[in-house]
This record gives sequence, C-alpha cells and structure tokens, in this order.
Amino acid sequence: MFKRLKNIGPGAMVAAAFIGPGTVTTATIAGAQFGYTLLWAVLFSVIATYVLQEMSARLGLIGRMGLGDAIRVKQPTGIMRLLSVVLVLGAILVGNAAYEAGNITGAVLGFGPLLDTTEMHVNPLIIIIGFMAFALLYSGKYHLIERALVTLVGIMGLVFFLASWFSKPELKAVLTGLFIPSLPKGSLIMVIGLIGTTVVPYNLFLHASSVHKKWQGVEHLKSARSDTLLSIVVGGLITLAIIITAATVLQPSGGEMKVNDLSGQLEPFLGESAKYFIALGFLAAGLSSSITAPLAASFAVAGILGWSSQLVSTKFRMVWIFVLCTGLILASFGFKPLQLILFAQVANGILLPVIAVFLLWIMNDQEIMGKFKNGMIENFGGLCVVLITLVLGLKSIFTAIF
Repeated sequence: MFKRLKNIGPGAMVAAAFIGPGTVTTATIAGAQFGYTLLWAVLFSVIATYVLQEMSARLGLIGRMGLGDAIRVKQPTGIMRLLSVVLVLGAILVGNAAYEAGNITGAVLGFGPLLDTTEMHVNPLIIIIGFMAFALLYSGKYHLIERALVTLVGIMGLVFFLASWFSKPELKAVLTGLFIPSLPKGSLIMVIGLIGTTVVPYNLFLHASSVHKKWQGVEHLKSARSDTLLSIVVGGLITLAIIITAATVLQPSGGEMKVNDLSGQLEPFLGESAKYFIALGFLAAGLSSSITAPLAASFAVAGILGWSSQLVSTKFRMVWIFVLCTGLILASFGFKPLQLILFAQVANGILLPVIAVFLLWIMNDQEIMGKFKNGMIENFGGLCVVLITLVLGLKSIFTAIF
C-alpha cells in the first residue's frame, strides 16, 4: 500500500491541474443552479479523462517522449508541421496564459470574508500565489514540484469531502443525477464547462512529459496506469463533492452564486474557523493550477519546437515565466472572476477534440509505440470521447450564434 502511494505522482499532477479555481467555481455554479442533475457530466468527464490520459501516460513511458515531441516527429516539415506549431502555440501557450489568470483570480473568491482588498489597487493574494508558484517552478526540481502538488490535492480532497459530508445531501437524488443523464434548460454551457474543466487539453502534454521523467521502462506501465486511474478518480470525486455541496446548500436559496456560503454548513462543526477551512481549499486549488498551467505550457512548447525539456533550461523557464506573468497581469486588471473562469472552461471544452485527435493519431503509430500502440478498444474509446466532445462543442457554438 505504501509503495503504491509512493508511486503516485504524474497522475496527481493531472488532478492538481484540473481541480483548480475553475473547477471549484464551475462546479459550485452547476450545483447551485441545477442541483444534482449534472453529476452525470462529471462521471463522463472522469471516464473520458482516463481514456485520454492513459494514452498520454503510455506515450511518455513507451514512446519516451512528450506529446509535443511526438507531434514534431510525426510532422517534421510542411504545412501540417506549421499548423501543428500554430495550434499548440495558440491553444496551449496563449490559452494557458489566459487560463492562468483564471486560476489566480479564482483563488481570491474563497478569501472574500478573510481579506478586505476593496481599497487596494492590486490584491496582495494575487502576488502571494504568483510568488509561491514562481519559487516552486524556478527550483527546477521535478520531485519537489510533484510532491507539492500531491499534497495540495490531498488538502483539496479533505476540505471538499468533509464539506460534502456535512451538507447531508439526498442520496437518491445524487444517484439519479449521477447515472441518469438530463439536460435542463440553459444547462448546455455548464455541461461543456464541467467537461472542459476536467478533460483539460494541456494535461495531455503535462502527463506524457511527467511520466517520461518519473519512470523508465515498460515494467512501470502497471504503476503508470494505477497512478492515472487513482488520481483521476480522486479528482472526479472532489468535483462531485463540490457540486453536491452547492446543490444542497446553495440551490435552496435560489441558486445564487455565493462561493463564501460553502462554509456555512461547516460552522456547526468548526465554528468561525469554517471560513478558513474553505479558504484553504481555494488556496490549494489556486496554487496547484497556477503551477501546472505554466509547467504544461513549457512542456508543450519545448516539445513542439524541439527545445530541451529540462526544468532548469533557459528556454523552458522563459515559457512558464511568460504564462505566469501574463496571468498575474491579467488577474491584476480586475476582471470579474466568474466570467474569466467560465470562458476558460468552455474554451477548453471546444479545443479538446482537436488535441485528442492528435493523440489518437500518434498512439496508432507503430514506429513510436511498437506493440503498445492502440488496439481496437483504445481507439473506440478515444473516438467516442472525441465525437461526444465535438458534438457538445459545435452545439455550444450554434447556441451562441443562433
């Protein structure tokens, strides 16, 4: 058991990436507005995430490269190579910079009752989170970053599992929402947001590269798969816990989005410290995603451009510094957190099919994957994920236009 826990790492980094302020906010809104009815979207997201992240982990372990490296190897020259570079730079580098602003800004939501910053030009919490992320990334120590993220996921799990337990949800309604899909009026964008906040495109780059750094050799394939499954299930359970808590506590009050109300159900047990408990969950969420978004962007850009993926490499550092600093600047401009975060989640839901097609294409390459290339089951699962997310993405665009 201890050995299994010790092996947890790359998968937990994936969980740390998708359980950010975006997840907390989107899940809270989903629960507050639609109750338990959208729990099925999280269940689908967990399954879809495992299908894609297992491929990503296998690429890093067997192919001995990141997703960006694999795309570069498959398309060394020509128009497709150019399109690949543009897509990665646009969707991952620029996208993560905007996404980073949501990570940092979203963390502030949980600290409303703790810190009065209304008369300050720049919220000091933004600077604190940015500094902590910078210090950890600049250390250049993969194991240190990995352990920090595992710890943050553990903190989030403790906070939100307890919040869900104390809220005393209706078990029958929870099971109905989890296993019987429904799409209430006005919930489509929220469903895409829940999928986009869980099945995160940049995690495919992050996971392959982190597995490549942690394990050497096919004998670790079982460990990589176990790590992936356990971490993603835990991440999914955290998201479910947040929706359940919001559905139980916030929906009866009319579904208004008041994140600070999440601490209400803990007050009988923790008293005044309840608000600090919830704030700790938000800080863990904000810091974890503020670390993984720049890190994933560096892995993606370094891979696609053929740069060194060593964490102490100058070019590698330049990428994550750009993402982190851009996020800090945007967050400091005073954007409304909910708008910024929801936009990032929906954008991820629309971009996902494109990145997933890249991964499926590479996982069927005999030269890269050998006998561990995708079989019929893996391809069927991957295609199902791509098609479902593509339909949801197109439907959201159609709804927005018409």
